[in-house]
Amino acid sequence: MLKLITRSLRTALVAGLAGAALSAVPAVAGTISIGHTTWVGYGPLFIARDLGYFKAAGLEVELTTIEESSLYMAAMASGKLAGTASTIDEILKYRSAQFCFRSVVALDESSGGDGIVVAKGIESIKDLKGKAVAVNEGSVSMFWLSYLLKKAGLSLKDIEVKNMTADDAASAFIAGRVPAAVTWEPNLTMVKQKKVGKVLVDSSKTPSVIVDVVALRCDVIKQQPKDVQALVDGVNKAVQYMKTNPKESAEIIAKGLGGYLSKPEDVVDSLKGVRFYDTKGSAGLLGSSAKPGPIKDVISLANETWSAIQGKTLTVSYEDLVDTHFLSVSH
Repeated sequence: MLKLITRSLRTALVAGLAGAALSAVPAVAGTISIGHTTWVGYGPLFIARDLGYFKAAGLEVELTTIEESSLYMAAMASGKLAGTASTIDEILKYRSAQFCFRSVVALDESSGGDGIVVAKGIESIKDLKGKAVAVNEGSVSMFWLSYLLKKAGLSLKDIEVKNMTADDAASAFIAGRVPAAVTWEPNLTMVKQKKVGKVLVDSSKTPSVIVDVVALRCDVIKQQPKDVQALVDGVNKAVQYMKTNPKESAEIIAKGLGGYLSKPEDVVDSLKGVRFYDTKGSAGLLGSSAKPGPIKDVISLANETWSAIQGKTLTVSYEDLVDTHFLSVSH
């Protein structure tokens, strides 16, 4: 989903974000603007918008596709966006005392939609040691790969990283230029169909690790609590709608997202690798300040992973990144 940002460029961007945050545009009551990439997991936002769930609660939600994380985070820091829909590990890199934002609801987790494809002879993650692996540096794909390597007693230093987007990584693998690649659907299915390799592991084996959230600027959360609650409640209603209206949901998502998901049938295929959170599920994942949920472990892993990759220590806490005040299932 995300393109490469070199370390020097990323440092400059983070510095710029901090400066932009100091002069952010004030929040506007009744409106929440969200930037996002083209990912099926953001479907509930389009469903809640198009079916009027947000509007019924007096909220106008503006959804803007921005395929580069540094750009949508810069837009949020400058006040052009109230928030973003993204993986929590990705946004963690931008959190600072000057740029305050928190996750208010979990949207989805990848549950089979991401995977590692490998050539013959590679039977485990440990077998990747010393081999070239195509992966998008600085992206959630690298974060997930780092997680899997760590579980196998390895690290990114034990492999040869070949920086490529997820689509290019799949193409390079199919062409035989690399023995392993980190990618996602529909590339995983393509590899199976072409019988050029196999899926070594997919994200269904790592629940609650690749997690998408809606994160909002702290001033928006403070100044627009009713709007934030309307957003969270609308997402919950959309998830419930998806359970009983899969065909109609796919059509709405395809129309809203477009791009490689512009056809309902493509949305249906992509949805097979995604698990959505209703309010109860989101509350269970995020937990509370008194008892943080599993997301705290993801935050710790993200700090460790990005610190190693960027060469500087990140210490973003659970409290820095999560606000669960809007996830009560009894209100």
